[in-house]
This record gives sequence, C-alpha cells and structure tokens, in this order.
Amino acid sequence: MIKGFRDFLMRGNVVDLAVAIVIGTAFGAVIKSVVDNLVNPIIAAIFGKPDLTSVGNFTIGKGEFHVGAILTELLSFIFIAAAVYFLVIVPMNKLQERRDRGIEAPEAGPSEIDLLTEIRDSLRSR
Repeated sequence: MIKGFRDFLMRGNVVDLAVAIVIGTAFGAVIKSVVDNLVNPIIAAIFGKPDLTSVGNFTIGKGEFHVGAILTELLSFIFIAAAVYFLVIVPMNKLQERRDRGIEAPEAGPSEIDLLTEIRDSLRSR
C-alpha cells in the first residue's frame, strides 16, 4: 500500500500540479503587486479614487451592490491570465515547436500485410 501511494505521489501529474500551485501563488502575489502599485495609481488619477472597489457602488433597499469590487477582481484575473499566457504559454509553445522540428518522423515501412504477403510469396516460390 505504501509503495502504491509513493508511486502515485511520484507520478508526473502530481508533482507538476504541486509545482504549479506554488508558482501560481507566487505569481499571483507579483500580479497583485503590479495591480496595487501600478494600475491602482492610474485608476486613482482617472477616477480620483485609489482603486475600483468604490466605483459604481449603489444601494437598493437594504442591499448594497459593489460593482467596483467585481471590476477589481476581473482586472486582476485579466492581468494574471495575460501574464501567464505571454510569459509562460507562448514561450513553452515556441520551445515545443523547436523540439518537434528537431525530431523527424520515423520513415514508414511496409505494413504487416505487405510483409505477410511477401513471406507467402517467398514460400510459394520454393
């Protein structure tokens, strides 16, 4: 049972997932810093408020709606997605293309039927 558990943990998918979570957490902190220290000051210059959380808020009856908070999270998501795409996905795709170009496709040989037909014909000629 322990061996099976160890094999499960050492599978590439589990290790890759663990690395992705750690890197994703660190990457999220970097993007949060960019949003807090670069995007929010730009927003403050445009809207006169330090971030979008107080933009577009309204109340209906006793319900408070915070559209700005949704916009803030949406912007963070877009920045993280764009950074992951341009800094991770695009370079990895380029690297994979280079690797694929370096590996030539194996030359197609005769099929099994062709080989069996050749053997049959060879046996008949004897």
